[in-house]
Amino acid sequence: MITATALTKRYGAKTAVDDVTFTVHPGRVTGFLGPNGAGKSTTMRMIVGLDRPSAGTVTVGGHPYAEHRAPLRAVGALLDAKAVHTGRTAENHLLAMAATHGIGRRRVHEVIELTGLESVARKRVGGFSLGMGQRLGIAAAMLGDPETLILDEPVNGLDPEGVLWVRRLVRHLAAEGRTVFLSSHLMSEMAQTADHLIVLGRGRVIADAPVDEIVAAGTATRVCVRSPHASRLAELLAAPDIAIIRSEAGLLEVRGVEASAIGDLAAANGLAIHELTPLSASLEEAYLALTDGAVEYRTEAVR
Repeated sequence: MITATALTKRYGAKTAVDDVTFTVHPGRVTGFLGPNGAGKSTTMRMIVGLDRPSAGTVTVGGHPYAEHRAPLRAVGALLDAKAVHTGRTAENHLLAMAATHGIGRRRVHEVIELTGLESVARKRVGGFSLGMGQRLGIAAAMLGDPETLILDEPVNGLDPEGVLWVRRLVRHLAAEGRTVFLSSHLMSEMAQTADHLIVLGRGRVIADAPVDEIVAAGTATRVCVRSPHASRLAELLAAPDIAIIRSEAGLLEVRGVEASAIGDLAAANGLAIHELTPLSASLEEAYLALTDGAVEYRTEAVR
């Protein structure tokens, strides 16, 4: 379990993390989201003792990271896959880490096999692709068979097979009762992987809830309507809180009103409906709505 209480980090006049409190529970995958500059990486660095909080506390398994006598066995972390001596082979990198905790060669070979690095284990890390570097970083995080796993952008650079492998791995580890905490900018992947989400915006927690609750709360109702009377139906539906998008003749996407209400309105006015389909909301839509006022680095729309 990871517990942050009133966690704050300031760099001079800049407050990167502002009074953040959350708990990451074992037995589920907890996603960590937020726009660039929201404070995610700084928070993860404070969890593993790389940055000292300006105020507040954070513990892993009930203790600050620095107080664990064998931290690799308590916490496995991938924060920067490039933080490797490029002249070493993957195997030697892992052996060197293992030696610091009395971890045997057998476990090194197990994580090499687990992460699919057998064919490159004796090659220098400096020649690795981004994806292979990520796999090595995950292998290092798994080396001590830890109860808590912290992964910052673990699928960065991986091919589709690798992305699927990471998804299955973290869900398997959570099912074993471990604490899994990971960040990603890929909303579609997070929607398939995470059970619970913590969202930061401008250094503060703006959401801490199950994925389904965040999606339901952050997206408007959308309905696909196909009718030969689409134009008349659009006129009847027009209201300040209802958005209507026309993608082709006879087809409407209506936001802000339930399908049943649209059907009742059409029936009351004698308008034929050929399709009335509620559209599934997406995590990406919910996330963008949730963080709209918390984006520090905003780009202009393409014209």
